[in-house]
Amino acid sequence: MAVTLITSHKGEYFSPLVEDEITWETKRKGSPGKLECTVRPDASLALYEGDAVRLSCDGSDVFYGYVFEKKRDKQGLLSVTAYDQLRYLKNKDTMAYEGLTASKLLQTIAGEFRLQCGDIEDTGYTLEGRVEDNQTLFDILQNALDETMQATGKLYVLYDRFGKLCLREAGGWKLDILLDPGAIGDIDYTSGIDGQTYNKIKLLYDNQQTGKRELYIAQSGESMNEWGVLQYTETLQSTTGAREKADALLRLYNQKTKTLQVKGALGDVRVQAGCLVPVDLYLGDKDVQQYLLVESAKHTFQGQAQHTMDLTLIGGGFSA
Repeated sequence: MAVTLITSHKGEYFSPLVEDEITWETKRKGSPGKLECTVRPDASLALYEGDAVRLSCDGSDVFYGYVFEKKRDKQGLLSVTAYDQLRYLKNKDTMAYEGLTASKLLQTIAGEFRLQCGDIEDTGYTLEGRVEDNQTLFDILQNALDETMQATGKLYVLYDRFGKLCLREAGGWKLDILLDPGAIGDIDYTSGIDGQTYNKIKLLYDNQQTGKRELYIAQSGESMNEWGVLQYTETLQSTTGAREKADALLRLYNQKTKTLQVKGALGDVRVQAGCLVPVDLYLGDKDVQQYLLVESAKHTFQGQAQHTMDLTLIGGGFSA
């Protein structure tokens, strides 16, 4: 395995001496890709905020981003944190749009904030007109992708691929690796009702015309007898589809919350948040033999000798 870390400053390129390990982490939504490492500076190394950082493994491009933070210890070692282009989607803005697809909205935002685009899949669905007031670009784009998913049933993933913003449907991003007992170090499988589990849904609407509060309730007596009352409450802005929403929320939340994390799996740089990987694992009360969506991925490169990854997987009854 050949891992290469390159930084650049004002047109000059450097190969810092890395201490211990390099980690690269991605999450499916709302967070930029992050690279962290500790380097031993020397007289020839120039490393400043905003400098480009590139990571490759066995000739494959892995990460391209920019230094956002440095920390120095008493031994002089520098802890470096770099983020990919998605970091700039933390900027806030106020904007109004209409007649755009999520794809076009992404390209519009990228053009305004000088971000580079790669493969942008056409989402096809024209969004309803919307005004976003002082929202992060992440939230603006996620709202558009959520609306697209509700209308089309397709889940689209926004990610950075070596310095270029990309958008693709998760269903078409399947990898040919297999996560089975021989390919992983350990698992963390949790099942419970202490998270996003509710068996009583209460939606409230304050009717300004009548001065009365209207209630829309959906509940499961069977699971309430089993687990006690676990209530979800939300205040509505309108009553349109309120009863249908209550029923839909009950179907969504009236079940155990199950999470699955795979630890110490054999590393593969193609794996990042948003892709689908095949899983073949027996978990004691559940036999998993299907593709699951990578909600988050953390790769660890130990020198030139070892590459492992920790994954949080969703789908098939598992949630983040």
